[in-house]
Amino acid sequence: MPKNIIITGATGTLGILTAKTFAMQGHNLILLDRNADRLDSLTQDLNLPANRLHTQTIDLLDANALQTSVETALSKFGSVHALFHLIGGWTGGKTFADASQDDLEFMLNQHVRTTFNLFKSLSKPLSANNWGRVIIVSASTVTNPPGKSGAYTATKAAQENMVLSLASELKEFKVTANIIQVKAIDEENKGTGTTPAEIVSAMQYLFSDEAGKISGARIPLY
Repeated sequence: MPKNIIITGATGTLGILTAKTFAMQGHNLILLDRNADRLDSLTQDLNLPANRLHTQTIDLLDANALQTSVETALSKFGSVHALFHLIGGWTGGKTFADASQDDLEFMLNQHVRTTFNLFKSLSKPLSANNWGRVIIVSASTVTNPPGKSGAYTATKAAQENMVLSLASELKEFKVTANIIQVKAIDEENKGTGTTPAEIVSAMQYLFSDEAGKISGARIPLY
């Protein structure tokens, strides 16, 4: 049976492949991104009928706009079954002495505040189906952070903590929440990290009914 899936960061390399893969499997997509031109381009590439697709240009830091977007998607599809939160962003290569307040704010916005807003808006809709999936992509360095990455690894750790907390909160509603950890996303298949295809394959398994007992897990995909 088709599911209704929200994908954030939909126009990034990983988001595009995720959207195309799950669209080919017959699922309905709610695509959220800040870039209107790239979102329009992706919509054209997917070539889905209007009843299978909802797109929204949105800043996920705007909690009210996000809530309105979720309500619009619910009005159209009737339910939301999954969230794939794929917004990236990295500020590193700086010691604490060299890092700025802006560096920290950027990382907090990208990884912590967007995640909080999404979980706040989607916890009840996800809980209503007796089936749900939440997946994020994180970094292998979170549990053993190197130098010159303080703002990034700290905010990714906070994001992971929220995923684990959500997994506990929604367990009784058969909603799983998991973390795929990678060293780097190897977009050009140079052998320097995890390819988008490998990540999407892991996402497909975590999305499956067979993975229904996997929740609150960090999946080491590296």
